[in-house]
Amino acid sequence: MLSLKLPQLLRVHQVPRVFWEDGIMSGYRRPTSSARDCVLSSFQMTNETVNIWTHFLPTWFPELESPGFSKVLRTTAFAYPFLFDNLPLFYRLGLCWDRGPSCGQEALSANHSYHLLCALLTGFLFASHLPERLAPGRFDYIGHSHQLFHICAVLGTHFQLEAVLADMGSRRAWLATQEPPLGLAGTVATLGLAAAGNLLIIAAFTSSLSRAPSTCPLLQGSPLEGGMKARQQ
Repeated sequence: MLSLKLPQLLRVHQVPRVFWEDGIMSGYRRPTSSARDCVLSSFQMTNETVNIWTHFLPTWFPELESPGFSKVLRTTAFAYPFLFDNLPLFYRLGLCWDRGPSCGQEALSANHSYHLLCALLTGFLFASHLPERLAPGRFDYIGHSHQLFHICAVLGTHFQLEAVLADMGSRRAWLATQEPPLGLAGTVATLGLAAAGNLLIIAAFTSSLSRAPSTCPLLQGSPLEGGMKARQQ
C-alpha cells in the first residue's frame, strides 16, 4: 500500500525572518520544500491551509526576491480590480447624487453595500494583522487575519456579482437602447484576451522555478540551521 509522509512543520524561529508573520508562532512550511511536499502540504493543517483552499495566488516567488515589492503586488492585486470594477458604480452614484429617483438611484442593489463592507474589512484585516497580534500563537492554524482576509474577499466577490446581475436585470431595457449587444465574436475575443493575460502571468512566475531556490540568499538556511552548523564546525 502506498504510504505518504506529510512534510514536517516548523516554528517561527526555524524559518528565515522574511517568512515570519506577526503573531503566528507555528505551522510554517519549509521554504525549500519540494514540489511533492508543496502538494502534500495542501492536505495538511498548516498556517496556510485555509488560504490555499480559499484563494490561489502565485505570491511566494516575488516574496523570495523582494518581500516589500511582494506586499505591494498583493495589495495591488486586490485594490486594482476593486477600483476598476467599481468605477461604473461610483460614476453612477456621482451622476445620480442630486437627480432624485428618476435617475435610477433607488434601483441600486443592497449587495453593493455588502460588497463595499467586505472590501473595507479585507483592507483592514490585511493591514492590522488582527486578531493574532493580540494573542500570538493562538490563531496559528484557524482564525488569523490572512484567512479572514481571504474569506472576506470571496464574500465580497459574491456580493459584487449578485449586485451586477441585479443591476443588469433592472436596467436591461435601458442598456439595450444605449449599446449594441456584444455578440459571439466580441465575447470570444474578450475571453481570449483574459486567457492570454493569465497565461503570461503564469509563465512569468513559472520562469522563476529554475533559479529562485538556488540563487535566493533568503533560503540559504534558517537561523536555527545556521546555529547548528556553526556548533558542528
